[in-house]
Amino acid sequence: MKKRLLGTSGLEVSAIGLGCMGISFGLGKPMEKADAIALLRAAVDRGVTFFDTAEAYGPFTNEELVGEALAHVRDRVVIATKFGFKNGATSQGLDSRPERIREVAEASLRRLRTDRIELFYQHRVDPTVPMEDVAGAVRELIREGKVKHFGLSEAGLQSIRLAHAVQPVAALQSEYSLWWREPEKEVLPACEELGIGFVPFSPLGKGFLTGTIDASTTFEKNDFRNIVPRFSEEARGANQGLVERLTAIAVRKKATPAQIALAWLLAQKPWIVPIPGTTKPHRMLENTGAADAELELTDLRDIDAALAEIQVVGDRYPAQMAALVGR
Repeated sequence: MKKRLLGTSGLEVSAIGLGCMGISFGLGKPMEKADAIALLRAAVDRGVTFFDTAEAYGPFTNEELVGEALAHVRDRVVIATKFGFKNGATSQGLDSRPERIREVAEASLRRLRTDRIELFYQHRVDPTVPMEDVAGAVRELIREGKVKHFGLSEAGLQSIRLAHAVQPVAALQSEYSLWWREPEKEVLPACEELGIGFVPFSPLGKGFLTGTIDASTTFEKNDFRNIVPRFSEEARGANQGLVERLTAIAVRKKATPAQIALAWLLAQKPWIVPIPGTTKPHRMLENTGAADAELELTDLRDIDAALAEIQVVGDRYPAQMAALVGR
């Protein structure tokens, strides 16, 4: 697996990481423990060194799985986890008080069976806590050696700059894909200016860009996509044209739509590292194969031309969640 540096932080990771959320949380029934551990270890064998988890995924169970699965290769991998929700539960609201950040760090270290967290993200910006205080709390953990690098998730331009002035931000994690390009307006230019790496989550549009979801698809009752406007039956039908264009390019390149979608992200900037998630070993193999996919300038122009002709239908978050991003 090719490697990339996240901005100017010096943090080197595999060109494609693994988003671990769906193993335990948010996308239907959690995986069986043995299957989850096998998937994580297979990713290591495939060359993945970058694993993304959070206390909120479960809560807590995802960190425990990641810790157990990777304990034997701990010095070969980079683990990112997150703080920012009350009691680790997304339903209870935000909490990025400095004392809570320290509590989360200590608990995450235990669950992950490690003595350091390579990348510690604020999961969502907390408007009740000054960003300078958040960055200062993480700075103290870095000085103590418990955390190596500071990250932000779904933060807006002002928060990024305030945080970076106190403790350099190594990586910003936000949604970015062929069907959500909002970061290109302000966030990516700021990352380039400040030397911050960018980690796209949902780089396959929560599965839609794989070509395996259409208007007739049904999701399990506890699947987050049931409340996402972009995944309504009407929106899925309307957005099918994007997948059709992507598939045509994939056929020409002897690749899959997912691989083209990931290769497109990799082609945008050398400091972008997508973290596709999956619960299926064959999908993990497919996704990591995108690191070797080569998109030429003509391919990128074809993709941009296709996107210019298509209006994606539906918001990416329900209204109550949209208020938590871009602050």
